[in-house]
Amino acid sequence: MLFVSMIKCFLSLVPNYILHSIFPAKRDHTPRDSILAPNMSYLLLFTIAAIFSTVATPLIKRLAFKLGVLDVPNAPRKIHKLPIPLMGGTAVFIAFVATLLIYLQFWDVDFNIVPIKFFLAIIFGGFTLIIGGALDDKYNLPPKLLWIFPAVASLIVVGSGIGVGITEISNPFGAPIRLDYVLLGIPLSGLIMWLWMMGMIFTTKFLDGLDGLCAGISLIGGLSLFALSLGDRVNQPITAAIAIIFVGSLFGYLFFAFNPASVFIGEGGSTFVGFILGVLSIILGGKIATALLVMGIPILDVAWVIVRRLWYRTSPFKADRKHLHFRLLDVGFSHRQTVLILYFLSAIFGGIAVFLQARGKLIALGILFVLMIISAIALVIAYKKKHPHIPELLDFNPSETIDRNTKPL
Repeated sequence: MLFVSMIKCFLSLVPNYILHSIFPAKRDHTPRDSILAPNMSYLLLFTIAAIFSTVATPLIKRLAFKLGVLDVPNAPRKIHKLPIPLMGGTAVFIAFVATLLIYLQFWDVDFNIVPIKFFLAIIFGGFTLIIGGALDDKYNLPPKLLWIFPAVASLIVVGSGIGVGITEISNPFGAPIRLDYVLLGIPLSGLIMWLWMMGMIFTTKFLDGLDGLCAGISLIGGLSLFALSLGDRVNQPITAAIAIIFVGSLFGYLFFAFNPASVFIGEGGSTFVGFILGVLSIILGGKIATALLVMGIPILDVAWVIVRRLWYRTSPFKADRKHLHFRLLDVGFSHRQTVLILYFLSAIFGGIAVFLQARGKLIALGILFVLMIISAIALVIAYKKKHPHIPELLDFNPSETIDRNTKPL
């Protein structure tokens, strides 16, 4: 509680004394002619972010080689042949922050809609994850420490007030669900937002198992939230700008990350992308169902794997080959085919999420859940046919070698 109060105090003081000197407050926010049409503004922001990312990624790659932050293929679970540099997510973060600062400086941003402290929380929260990820990539931190940096980054978000003011969430079956309660001095909405941020961060972290998989699905998620921001029901140009900057940053990085990857996104990058998706879905007005649909397949996959690990009394952070993407590889799909299949499914549900109302999204989530069950059963059957000598697909093997750095969970 004290830590959250300190964050709130810091984020309330910094904008007044520092950030306003960098980004002067606008005199008014009345409608006026813009130099660029809105669509051209978004295209420009996307292009700037993509260029920054394309330039930064080779530099970060070289730095990772110099510092020895490499993923060496010294375990059966690793499917690459040569040492690959990590820290690719650092390039994504640099491109995102640099473009975001340009946007804040040169675009007419209404800080009454999205306060400056929200932007600060995004930057500092992301920086926390990048630093924690770099430490893990270099020193292979034990699993029991891996929750600390995501927890702090999520506290920064809550401490800034993002999502804490939400007093209710929509209920497709009746009256809205109230969130204006206080538990042990902590607003219920703040607790829920913290849990949501942690869930999104670990979803993308666990998703990072194949070349370009985490970055590509996060890009699709960013595009879905961008489209939702421009819709009549939401109409939030600021969140649209943040989303398209995020998409551009990932787009430039994917030139180096798609199979065969020359650089991996690393721990910091895999957690940072989930962090941004989580923040965007909150700022958009609690579009939790939309984010759940876009990331539905990895979320259900992660939930299943965590339950399985807990059932066998092993750490939920300990990696194995039981994820959906590894199972697709095991039944015969190629690396690229597996990634493209998951891209396609995420894009389908992401597109659905943009156009459906709350009840429709809930129905779509139900359909997605059923499809995941059917897919799991089909994969079990296919796997047993291809590997009849293996007694059970779901058998726990405690000696299975792991690699958290580039193929986490």
